Amino acid sequence: MARFDLYALGNALVDTEYHVSDALLAQLDVEKGMMTLIDADMLQTLESELNSKAKQVKQSSGGSAANTLIAAANFGSQVFYSCKVAHDPLGDFYHSDLVASGVSTNLDQIREPGTTGRCVVMVSDDAERTMNTFLGITGDLSAHEIDEDALKNSAMLYIEGYLASSAKAHEAAVKARQIAKDANIPVALTFSDPAMVTYFKDQVRGMVGDGVDLLFCNAQEAMTWTETDTVDAALDALGKTATRWVCTRGAAGATVFDGSVRVDVPGRAVTPIDTNGAGDMFAGAFLYGLGQGWDFPTAARFGVHCSGHLVTEYGPRLPLPQHQALLAEFQATR
Repeated sequence: MARFDLYALGNALVDTEYHVSDALLAQLDVEKGMMTLIDADMLQTLESELNSKAKQVKQSSGGSAANTLIAAANFGSQVFYSCKVAHDPLGDFYHSDLVASGVSTNLDQIREPGTTGRCVVMVSDDAERTMNTFLGITGDLSAHEIDEDALKNSAMLYIEGYLASSAKAHEAAVKARQIAKDANIPVALTFSDPAMVTYFKDQVRGMVGDGVDLLFCNAQEAMTWTETDTVDAALDALGKTATRWVCTRGAAGATVFDGSVRVDVPGRAVTPIDTNGAGDMFAGAFLYGLGQGWDFPTAARFGVHCSGHLVTEYGPRLPLPQHQALLAEFQATR
């Protein structure tokens, strides 16, 4: 029996969130709704502007796969996260946050000098999140950070699409995928952001290889990836990439395909204030459900239930006690 339900490889970033206007985004010349990589000088300039013109609302450890694993762990999954932070105060904060969230990690053994990665998250009035990311030391994530023993003792590998933006991290993702394939461990991949399939499509293809067992994406990413003009056409084409797939569709909910049956799951009526991390939370809840033996529609309903709650608060994650409350609430209505 596998020791871990999920093993993931992804970027480790400390998120700082600001509430901004569209006018400020335009003034800062930031592409709305996308993740953009920036250097240290741009990070300093951007934070200086935001600290004087916007309201900081939250700081937390982040990264797409980290958010997903933290959610899954707090619903009850056993998880392991391979990532890279520096031996600096933000790295200490990140490591402590993972441990407090019940996530096993390579950071217990591996810490190097450098600067821990940062992500500046700008949330506009329509709840859209825009991210500018300084990778720092996580840009050097490599195969060295893979814990092969933990991976080989996991029920599933989960790869973050953001790894496509770094050559070393891309190589690590491809290696982890091969280790999993050789051990007959299912491989799940999330596209993570429209920017990955827009600007790093060839690298994402390398991570997909001859196909993955489970793909997570949103509607925009699906259309960009499949080069189609409608969501329905994109969903029809996703079978060329993955045996099974999940496509989140914002307020409309999600569409899931378990390899034989395609099902639409309706959204949850809420008033969103921050969509940052919604897809990550959905994936964490969904993967927890799969680990419990739930079928795809049930796992997707749980994903919608949890992500619908998340977007009503600031930040990519919920306070730890809320996970069990959401699980109990969902179980009572199944």
